[in-house]
Amino acid sequence: MGSSHALTTRQLEASLGHGRQQRAVLRGVNLSLAAGRWTGIVGPNGAGKSTLLRALAGLIPVQGEVCLLGRPLPGWGHRERARSLAWLDQGGAAEIGADDLTVYDVVMLGRLPHMGWLASPGAKDHAAVERALRLTRAWDWRERPLGALSGGERQRVLLARLLAVEAAIMLMDEPLANLDPPHQADWIALVRELVGQGRTVVSVLHEISVSLMADELVVLQAGQVRYAGPGGDPAAREAVADVFDRRLAFHHVGERWAALPR
Repeated sequence: MGSSHALTTRQLEASLGHGRQQRAVLRGVNLSLAAGRWTGIVGPNGAGKSTLLRALAGLIPVQGEVCLLGRPLPGWGHRERARSLAWLDQGGAAEIGADDLTVYDVVMLGRLPHMGWLASPGAKDHAAVERALRLTRAWDWRERPLGALSGGERQRVLLARLLAVEAAIMLMDEPLANLDPPHQADWIALVRELVGQGRTVVSVLHEISVSLMADELVVLQAGQVRYAGPGGDPAAREAVADVFDRRLAFHHVGERWAALPR
């Protein structure tokens, strides 16, 4: 991959809003996210989790530096970056106005960075789309319009669109939204498979118990990093407990930790 770190930030600052309504969201964030690992990002509401993910994707103006695979983000060409870094937004379907598109066509949008201007999809593109739809168990819906699907089904299709990019680095904002427990388990297994292939996954999660399964954990509070390190480290659980005002209790279940309200 050319770098032991997929993404790094140095003194990263970001604000939201305009004029008098502008407020600082990220404050001096310094991070090094390892390549070929699954990193979970957690924190209370308003901590800056989604803003951090958008900053890493180059979707919002920032101060400070973001590097992708060792190169400053502004130095990447748009198509080159889109092939290397894929993004799953919280409101992905609304973002692309895709309700009238078939599931297959929505997932094919993930292949655009690999296709020439006005070019038709080739055999590799069709193969990538089928592979992504089968991985997310959405192949049977390929001819249905996205707008006819349930929230959980739509989420799986949007995940397939991200997978179809076949990027080395995948950023996912609340990927478990609307997914029932069996499909959450499918997502965890898929992430493990991707990491096993050398891919990098960075996910914002509200499901604390799932986040504790990640290889690495970043804990945010008020736009600053409270912890960054191994997800299984006791210090990770301590940081999570702190930022949630000690309202969570941790229980060891089998080989995993579960976080439950006190």
